[in-house]
Amino acid sequence: MAADLFIGLMSGTSLDGVDGVLADFSDGRIAVKSYATAQFPVALRAELLALNTPGDNELHRAALAGNGLARAYAGVVEQLLANSGTAASTVAAIGAHGQTVRHRPLEFDEVGYTLQLNNPSLLAELTGIDVVGDFRSRDLAAGGQGAPLVPAFHSALFARPDETVAVLNIGGISNLSLLPPANATEGAIVLGFDCGPGNALMDHWCQTYQGQPFDRGGQWAASGQVLPELLARLLADPYFTKAPPKSTGRDLFNPTWLAAQLGTTAMDPADVQATLTELTAHACAVDVSRYGKDSKLLIVCGGGALNDHLLGRLRAVLPGVTVAASDAHGLPPQQVEAAAFAWLARATVRREAGNLASVTGARGARVLGAIYPA
Repeated sequence: MAADLFIGLMSGTSLDGVDGVLADFSDGRIAVKSYATAQFPVALRAELLALNTPGDNELHRAALAGNGLARAYAGVVEQLLANSGTAASTVAAIGAHGQTVRHRPLEFDEVGYTLQLNNPSLLAELTGIDVVGDFRSRDLAAGGQGAPLVPAFHSALFARPDETVAVLNIGGISNLSLLPPANATEGAIVLGFDCGPGNALMDHWCQTYQGQPFDRGGQWAASGQVLPELLARLLADPYFTKAPPKSTGRDLFNPTWLAAQLGTTAMDPADVQATLTELTAHACAVDVSRYGKDSKLLIVCGGGALNDHLLGRLRAVLPGVTVAASDAHGLPPQQVEAAAFAWLARATVRREAGNLASVTGARGARVLGAIYPA
C-alpha cells in the first residue's frame, strides 16, 4: 500500500516553540514516522507574545511575525524529512495551524473572529509541499467557536469500544475531550471545550520570579502552599461556570487578568505558583466530573503532561479516575496536537469535515482550512 504521508505542525498558546510530526495514515491508523521540535528564536517569541495584546503598528508587526513563524515551521519540516529520509515530493500536505494571537468567537457582530498568524504561501515556497492553513475560520462562519478542533482526532486516536474516555490537552490553555464508547448506541456524541488556563499563567509566573521558561516538573509549585482565598478569587471568573460550547485564550487568561486577581496583598511567589497549578487542576477536574461522570480514564497530553506535580494534583482531585500521560495510550504528549493537524490537513485534502458541531456549536459539519499548493 502506498504511503499516505502528512506533516502536522503545532505552535500553541504556551509559545514554547514548534512541534512537528510526519505521519503515515496508509493502513487506516496513524503512525508517526518522525518527530521534531524547535524553540522559537527569542525575538520571535517575544513578538508573538506581545501581539497577543493591542499595540503600536500591529498590522506591520504581525505580517513580519507570520513570515518568521513560516521560517521556523520550515526548519522543523526540514528536520522531519531529514530524520526519516523522506522526500518532500512524497508528502501530500503540511497542516500548519499558525499562532493564535486573538480569539473572540461570536462577539461584536455575532460571528466574531479568530486570528492565527502564519504565512502558508511562504511555507509552501520554502518546503515545496502543499500547505493547509486557516483551520478555524470556517467553523466560526458556520456559527461555531472555531475551537477546540482536536476532539475529532482524539476520538479517532483514543476512543475505546466499551468505555467513555476523557482526554485533557494542557497547553497554554487546557481543553477537554469526552469520548463516548465507540460501540455506543446512536445519539452518543463527542463533547469538547476549553476548561480555562493550562500552563500560560504558571509559565508567566515562573518566568517572572524564577527566570525560567516553565516550572520543570512542577517542582517550584510543589514547594509552595495553595492560598485558598486567592484560588477562590481566580475560580470566581464567570468563564469557569459557563456552559459549553466555549473556548478561550490569552485574550482572557493573561498577566493583566492575574494581576487584577492578586491585588496588592503581598504573597510568597511559590505559594502563588502552587495556587495557579491548583487552579488548572481544579478547573479541569470539575469539568471532568461535571461532563464526563462515567469516565474512569483521563489521558493527558500537551506540555502539562510533563508536569508531575500537576498530574499528582489531578489524581488527588479525581479519585477513582486513572490519570495517565498519553504516551501510555498511543502517542507521547508533545506529539498529539501536531498529529491532530496532520489528521485535519488530510481531512481537508480529502474534502472531509474536520469539525464536530457537538463541540464547537457550529451549524453542522464543515470542511476546514484553505490549501496553498506548492
